Amino acid sequence: MPSILIVEDDKDIRDILKTYLEIEKFYVYEAESINEMNNFLNNNNVDIILLDIMLPDGESVDILPFIRAKNKNTGIIIISAKNTDRDKIYGIENGADDYITKPFNPREVIARVRALLKRLKNDDEKLQFGNLEIFSNNYTVKYKGKNIDLTAKEFEILYLLAKNSDKIFTRNNIIEKIWYEDDFITDRVVDVHISMIRSKIGKNWIKTIRNLGYKFNKSADEIGD
Repeated sequence: MPSILIVEDDKDIRDILKTYLEIEKFYVYEAESINEMNNFLNNNNVDIILLDIMLPDGESVDILPFIRAKNKNTGIIIISAKNTDRDKIYGIENGADDYITKPFNPREVIARVRALLKRLKNDDEKLQFGNLEIFSNNYTVKYKGKNIDLTAKEFEILYLLAKNSDKIFTRNNIIEKIWYEDDFITDRVVDVHISMIRSKIGKNWIKTIRNLGYKFNKSADEIGD
């Protein structure tokens, strides 16, 4: 069964989430602070982290890139009372896969968890373009045999473009496919993710099609990085 770590200092909220998740047959673990979360993750793996931002020992979003770097195959859903577009974009740009605002419907949380699990556990497939290898089952990318460290969202964008290498994707297309049309995701978020992918695998793999969007360049190896 999938495992979930709830990181939340409000016991009532933890109890509500735990009750609904256990009804759906998830293994549930709990942490009340950043320190407790880090201690848990140092010794355990989970499928998804449900993460509050405002915790007793700091704001978790500030260390989100470090959490993501150490747990790149784990889904992260922020659940927070901070509900401005700026907060949501900051959370997504720092590595969260999804963002839910408080107060929330527990059934929506379950639906978002299941949707994220489905995305994280795609059927195994390997795409190869010259020296670039993309493995869908474990979100692994290799270039010239060397592992390239992408966040989950960066991987999903790269995989989407590479799997459909003959198609041009507008920014809205990418938002629809990767973020399921969440209204707080903007063109800027897409552009930031594309820029990060290019910085890691080389700028020529993803082409900008002026006034349209982005397209994967399956012949990038022929012209170098």
